Amino acid sequence: MSVRRMSFLFLAVALTLLVGCAGEIQEDSMLTGKMAKADEIFKSRQYEEAGVLFEKVAGEAAAAGDNPAFVEAASMRARSYLIVQKKDEGREWLVRAAAKAVESDPLGWSRYLGVRGRFEWRDENLETATTTFREMFDYCGEKELWERAVDAAHMIAITGDQREKFGWSLKGIEMAEKGGMDGWLAPLWNNLGWNYYDDERYGEAYDALIKAREYHYKGEGELPKLIADYSVAHVMMKQNRLHEAEAAMLKVLEWATRLDAEGTPDAIEWMGFARWDIGEMVIESGDRATGIGMLKDALGEIEKSGMPNWDAEQWKQKQNRVAELEG
Repeated sequence: MSVRRMSFLFLAVALTLLVGCAGEIQEDSMLTGKMAKADEIFKSRQYEEAGVLFEKVAGEAAAAGDNPAFVEAASMRARSYLIVQKKDEGREWLVRAAAKAVESDPLGWSRYLGVRGRFEWRDENLETATTTFREMFDYCGEKELWERAVDAAHMIAITGDQREKFGWSLKGIEMAEKGGMDGWLAPLWNNLGWNYYDDERYGEAYDALIKAREYHYKGEGELPKLIADYSVAHVMMKQNRLHEAEAAMLKVLEWATRLDAEGTPDAIEWMGFARWDIGEMVIESGDRATGIGMLKDALGEIEKSGMPNWDAEQWKQKQNRVAELEG
């Protein structure tokens, strides 16, 4: 799996994790409003602030004997730690959620399964994670938690083996379309596109990522739109449509540079990825020296984004690529 896909998947999962909380049945709880507020803060990618509020809700729920609210809040406290690379702290909260989670509580149990599966995914226990998400899919279907069922299908399309990824992507898309869950269609089409990409089916990858971009552009956030543009340009490069791809990627680089200057988190990462791809295309066109210079500049930007910490293997591969070209 490419580093660009992994980075986008983490973003997409963060942005869509809570889509399944809207439009579902609600239990009568004095803490429902506080959970909803924490969910919205998490959805806006303010993970530290959301995590503190989830922890506060968990404490209040425990004191009030509100077990369902505790399970949801503790699960999301675990998730908020996981997404900021504090897996050990998150695992402690996941254990607390597991101790109280019961199948008779639809919202708590489904939320717990979704977070447990994500920990298994990030632990690279893909078979176990897939089993968890299958359980979540079946359970949510039985309880008519349709958006959470779509979430489970989305995650199986990430963690499942290559044979089943396409089917689960299409199943999630079909459910989302029938249920009017437009918020899910961008990540679902994106997932399908990158599955095709991994299978080197670049024509189908391009078509799916164009659909993903269409839905991303219906949203408000600039960064998801930028990443969608990057994804399409990157696949065009793999199709050897170098002139079109370079022109599109230059626009992505300019956009990311502006967002970075405005203080947008993670924009520098996409500056680096865009500049890297442009550098590779420049080398392909015959200007080796200029291309290598761009790769080195991109390497610096990607380092600032933290890649040595969140993907040491890919970071080393990029370093080796520059060293080989200079050798």
